[in-house]
Amino acid sequence: MKKRIVRITAALCAAALLAGCGSISSKDGGYYTTEAAAQESYNYDSAAGSVDSGLVPENAAEAATDETAQKIIYNASLSMESTDFDTTREALMTAVEANGAWLESTSLYGTEKDHDRTADYTVRVPVGNYRAFLATVGDAGSVLNISESAENITSSYIDVQARLSALEAQRDRLNALADQAETTADLLEIESQLSDVQYQLENYTRQLRSMDQQVSYSTVDIYLREVATLTPTGVTFGERIADAFGGGWDAFVGFLQGLVIALVYLWPVLLIGSHSVMPSTIPSRITFNHSMMFIRYVPFSF
Repeated sequence: MKKRIVRITAALCAAALLAGCGSISSKDGGYYTTEAAAQESYNYDSAAGSVDSGLVPENAAEAATDETAQKIIYNASLSMESTDFDTTREALMTAVEANGAWLESTSLYGTEKDHDRTADYTVRVPVGNYRAFLATVGDAGSVLNISESAENITSSYIDVQARLSALEAQRDRLNALADQAETTADLLEIESQLSDVQYQLENYTRQLRSMDQQVSYSTVDIYLREVATLTPTGVTFGERIADAFGGGWDAFVGFLQGLVIALVYLWPVLLIGSHSVMPSTIPSRITFNHSMMFIRYVPFSF
């Protein structure tokens, strides 16, 4: 009897140690493990007016469901403007529907009367339609800038899977011990351990589902602003050179015009100043005597 109690106690201690190793801290349904998993992130800002994503591979949809593929979360943020706010909004909603996406959140500000409306959208897009969605959005309005990111969560994903496997094995072991328990105290202790393990299993399962959803559905944030005149985008190098040359010439002409105007304003001062620096008399003769030198000034007319 004592040996059985010792074995059960030892098994419970081992289960408690496994539960401690598999413990986690969660926040808002996210995935946070006790060990910092290696993650890679990539960010870039594309040129204004461009919405062709080179970040997401064409086989991203297959990779999202492949258990052996890298688990990468693709996100994007766009800022755009339009002179026809309502038409652009309708085009965005059409793009959402056509690509199997859905709106996670939306906010509208301003009034049609004042022509100062803005809109914020958070769209969840199937990763397989991510590139097509961005291209369609680019046709809906004038894109000022786009920022994309790719976060590699493969290490975290594998870590969660490993913890799930360990917890499932621990649960099976505790169930076997529960069948062998001969006292109520042992059974209550085993059930307490089973409750903790089951809680962690559900938590890790929820994290894994959240990861799968973020990998399968990209998040695209869109900011739309109503304007009277579109901001120029997509300026080429030649256009920049021409603008710089034109700006330099305009600055030079402006400088000359300012100089001429300044001279016109200052001509009385310059005339008086030039006349005052010319002496009205000059020494015409120097005479000497034995005690001192005299200089006689004779008026001299110019």
